[in-house]
Amino acid sequence: MAGCATQGGHPAAPVGAASPDYNYIVGPGDMLSINVWRNPELSGSVPVRPDGKVSTPLVDEMVAQGKTSTQIARDVEKALGKYVRDPVVTVIVTSFVGPYSEQIRVVGEAAKPQFLPFKQKMTVLDVMIAAGGLTDFADGNNATIVRAAENNKRYTVRLNDLLKRGDIAANVEVLPGDILIIPQSWF
Repeated sequence: MAGCATQGGHPAAPVGAASPDYNYIVGPGDMLSINVWRNPELSGSVPVRPDGKVSTPLVDEMVAQGKTSTQIARDVEKALGKYVRDPVVTVIVTSFVGPYSEQIRVVGEAAKPQFLPFKQKMTVLDVMIAAGGLTDFADGNNATIVRAAENNKRYTVRLNDLLKRGDIAANVEVLPGDILIIPQSWF
């Protein structure tokens, strides 16, 4: 039984991984709703450009990438303070992509290899549903997670057991920046 825990030469992925104090980090491609209280002409929905910046009325070229929505709201308030007395700003992320460092990547023998925006309490099962499951050639029980948050430490995950046998014990949480690598089977 001990051999099953370290299949593929890597330790089994820990079941619980997410921290309760996670805050979403804005990245290029996200859509922000910026609301300035009592100033509808300064409010609106803006995309975060590929360079990580946003532009709103009276605020040009403000960096949004790598910040939380609250930090962006305080930056907008500071910039608008030159034109509006005591602005009160709320920023809501309405469409999520996130910065590359926060995205979950699925590569190899997934039906649809892709990247996914990280969500709190996201699990390998959630990732595999989004990726459309495994191909017929996948060696799911030798899949690995490369965990960027732990200096690229590798963990083994048992995708065949989870997806084909319904073994919920094989369902583990993912962290921002994780890469799920699904190798090809030899037979």
